[in-house]
Amino acid sequence: MSSFKNILYFQAGLGILANMSLLCFYIFIILGYRPRPTDLISCQLTFIHIMMFLIGGDLLLTNIFESLNIDNDFKCKATFYISRVMRGLSICTTCLLSVFQAVTISPSTSSLAKFKQKLKKYMIHVFLCIWSFSLSYSSSRIFYVRGFTNVSETNQMQVTKSCTLLRMSSIIRVFIFTVTTSRDVFLVGVMLSTSAYMVIILCRHQRQYKHLHSIRHLRASPEKRATQTILLLVVFFVVMYWVDFIISFTSVLLWIYDPVVLRVQKFVVYAYPTISPFVQISSDNRITNMLKLMHSKHHQNFVKK
Repeated sequence: MSSFKNILYFQAGLGILANMSLLCFYIFIILGYRPRPTDLISCQLTFIHIMMFLIGGDLLLTNIFESLNIDNDFKCKATFYISRVMRGLSICTTCLLSVFQAVTISPSTSSLAKFKQKLKKYMIHVFLCIWSFSLSYSSSRIFYVRGFTNVSETNQMQVTKSCTLLRMSSIIRVFIFTVTTSRDVFLVGVMLSTSAYMVIILCRHQRQYKHLHSIRHLRASPEKRATQTILLLVVFFVVMYWVDFIISFTSVLLWIYDPVVLRVQKFVVYAYPTISPFVQISSDNRITNMLKLMHSKHHQNFVKK
């Protein structure tokens, strides 16, 4: 049990380090250079992942609440609410990233092409809508979370060491499950649809240039590399999401949350924010070029000394 807990801490530390590095890069690009259209979305997604680790990994809020001697009931509600908001923002932003990339690579003759400039123009408005929706969407769930007490009660289920989930009526449970599932199925459906569309575009591009260049020596364009990266991220996100969904649904249905199952679920939930920054860093030539430039300057300064 303790060894698995150490794995979770290692996962959280690795995820925070990778996402912080990626966030610094995006801020540097956005402020100092001409950014790509997707950089702002990726920057927000990276920030969301950092917050997911700090809050869900019991690294930030727990220490703050303990130092301020804040009531455990409030701590559980705040942690649960912010964690749910960040997870909702993660799926919404990943969906937006997939949609935006599909629009970006669409041919000029496509019906999606007319949305290119509109999406760029109203990007801030889209962000505000996503944040407003996520903040209001998760607010109802905080009424069913409270601090854990040693008193044995059949109407509560312990979900963490210090927090419990109160039993809901069947009507409320079905309503929340239906609304949550409808939102997530819709967003996952949009991601899969845009991913399939991007695969079709990439295959069409490859066939068009096949008679001009050897496929072995055909160098991928930045747009193609970005599209392949986003496709990989979307597929990985969808797989991890449905594994998490099955675990959550089974736990609520059976009204039991085993500590081992909880740790496995945490590992699954934070697998995507841990892996995604490494995928983005390895596939973005701007990062590797910047690291090479920094290494070259450091080497020159060392030689001069």
